[in-house]
Amino acid sequence: MTLADLHLPTPWLRRVLALDAASGAALALLHLLLAGSLAGWFGLSEGLVSAAGWALLAYVLLAGLLARQAQPSRGGLMLLIVGNLLWGLACLALADLEFLGWRAPALRLAA
Repeated sequence: MTLADLHLPTPWLRRVLALDAASGAALALLHLLLAGSLAGWFGLSEGLVSAAGWALLAYVLLAGLLARQAQPSRGGLMLLIVGNLLWGLACLALADLEFLGWRAPALRLAA
């Protein structure tokens, strides 16, 4: 069996998309409604947190639209896939930077 042989039946795909949209909507609302608090907690600008909320909202609208289609469009699905991959890569890059920041105090103490 190869990866090309695997598939997700359309009803299951639509459920996955709906769950993705619902969880994304919750996060988008948190970003938009609590931008000031989140910015303070994470040391980010309020504008950046709000922009992330709006970007999530656009993602949610696309995922929700696809979830409602009898047969989700392949182009829309590819857009979500690419968006998820880019988001994941950005998270990995941030994790690397956070690790470097975490290591920095230990390195300064050892010197």
